[in-house]
Amino acid sequence: MKIHFLPDKVTVEAQPGEALLDVAKRAGVIIPTGCLMGSCHACEVEIDEDNFICACISAIPPGKAEMTINLYSDPTW
Repeated sequence: MKIHFLPDKVTVEAQPGEALLDVAKRAGVIIPTGCLMGSCHACEVEIDEDNFICACISAIPPGKAEMTINLYSDPTW
């Protein structure tokens, strides 16, 4: 599946079940993290418009050909 990272406009191939943070790292995209357990929401990203997930506890879902991940930067992290 193709993963599109915004706003960097980077696209990378990924397999279903692959950890989202690993895919981002391979693409050269930095997703800030905090607790790595999904509690602090430092790694929250928007997927496919209007769906928000914590990247640290998320994997690439099956059954899609493409996915867009919009990264946000929180200056407090």
